Amino acid sequence: MGILSLMLAIPAIAAILCIFSGDRLARFVALGATLVNFALGLVMWRGFEVNGAQWQFVERADLFGRFQYALGIDGMALMLILLTAFLMPLCILASWQAIQKRVGLYMGMFLLMEAIVIGVFAAQDLILFYIFFEAALIPMYFIIGIWGGDNRKYAAFKFFLYTLLGSVLMLIAMIVMINTAGTSDITALLNYDFPTNMQFWLWLAFFASLAVKMPMFPVHTWLPDAHVQAPTAGSMILAGVLLKMGSYGFIRFMMPMFPDASADLMWVVFILSMIAVVYTSLIALVQNDMKKLIAYSSVAHMAIVTAGLFAFNQQGLEGALVIMLSHGVVSAALFFCVGVIYDRLHTREISRYGGLAINMPAYAVFFLLFTMASIGLPGTSGFVGEFLSLLGIYEASSFVALICATGIILGAAYMLYLYRRVVFGDLTKDDVKAMTDLNAREWAIMVPLAAVALWMGIYPESFLAPMRDDVAFVVERLADAKPAGDAQLAAPAVIAGVAQ
Repeated sequence: MGILSLMLAIPAIAAILCIFSGDRLARFVALGATLVNFALGLVMWRGFEVNGAQWQFVERADLFGRFQYALGIDGMALMLILLTAFLMPLCILASWQAIQKRVGLYMGMFLLMEAIVIGVFAAQDLILFYIFFEAALIPMYFIIGIWGGDNRKYAAFKFFLYTLLGSVLMLIAMIVMINTAGTSDITALLNYDFPTNMQFWLWLAFFASLAVKMPMFPVHTWLPDAHVQAPTAGSMILAGVLLKMGSYGFIRFMMPMFPDASADLMWVVFILSMIAVVYTSLIALVQNDMKKLIAYSSVAHMAIVTAGLFAFNQQGLEGALVIMLSHGVVSAALFFCVGVIYDRLHTREISRYGGLAINMPAYAVFFLLFTMASIGLPGTSGFVGEFLSLLGIYEASSFVALICATGIILGAAYMLYLYRRVVFGDLTKDDVKAMTDLNAREWAIMVPLAAVALWMGIYPESFLAPMRDDVAFVVERLADAKPAGDAQLAAPAVIAGVAQ
């Protein structure tokens, strides 16, 4: 058994143990399993050879027909698996006291989700990827539906239906791909040239599924409901990891496998991304629920990711990947910051707070750091990704870069407005006065999140280096694209027409 199979087996076995254990034992089993998996992730990172083979830690076993149990990672998958393994023990700690009913089942769902998400990023067989990709819906559905807020059933069904319906088209596209290429091996399909007319329909089928998963405008409406109703740890892992499966699908499948169609339809992605950046940022400005505000900010950040990816250059793709990692850490941290004060006052209404800097100074400092990282302050993780993305987008289209840059300005407006109303001002409300500062468990969650956000901002090369060759491979595939007619040349013209 290789290290990837081990990282799948440990949380899966621990999930079964948790389901049949008492509450106290389930918590410790879940925490132990996630910490072991994080340690294995660090071992894998240390053993990964930068500038080595594209695919490393490969495991293959023939099962039946064209289907293989095939695992392996490149630099992009490595970073996303590390992000998953890093966030999971923090989610378990965040749920330590907040979850009091069916604790064993709850911990089992989180462990099952960890195994499934790692499988998504490590799968090297198309059918295996699809199985993991769809299975990720199941534990999240139960986490929202059982342990969520008052309107949890509506949010859970909406989340499930939105994400499932789009994936049916992707399954049909995968069957066509396998029959055309004669293989379901992802590494082989990455170098296979599908006919240009076929690429168009395959691209649209994948887009229907992945756009919902990210989510992109206008199929983003499930996300605020899911975040508001999910428990704190559910929001952390939903924003931190599950949204990244959509953008991972863009850079793993759609762009290198359908380069001609990607060149034809890049203007569609640019226009939807520009609308999402401005529209969701303006909606975030008027929210009075902290979770909804952060949820809409996630849509805006992921819109910059899609624009960076479809800039079709090294800077744009690298920036998009760094935003994915940064957003995974920072959004999880922001949702935890909301959870900290929600556990004390049991409300997410911004107007109910104010003056927390007086009686919760440590909390105010951490909240400020994550707010600045979300805005993109130099020295934090958010700056590196946004700078690289905007640089790449500018090379493709200065107008798209201008619109995306307004999202950063609006992001500063709504995040600083949120921070001012919650942390600053007079401490006048008696129940807010009674709130205590961070305890030891909350410190144990805040410190690693803050350390990674600063590490990524100060020394991003440690995260960029493993992914650089893989980004170059995607850029090379896109450089050879042969769009139908003059569609690629027409894309900037279409955007310029929108600008006029």
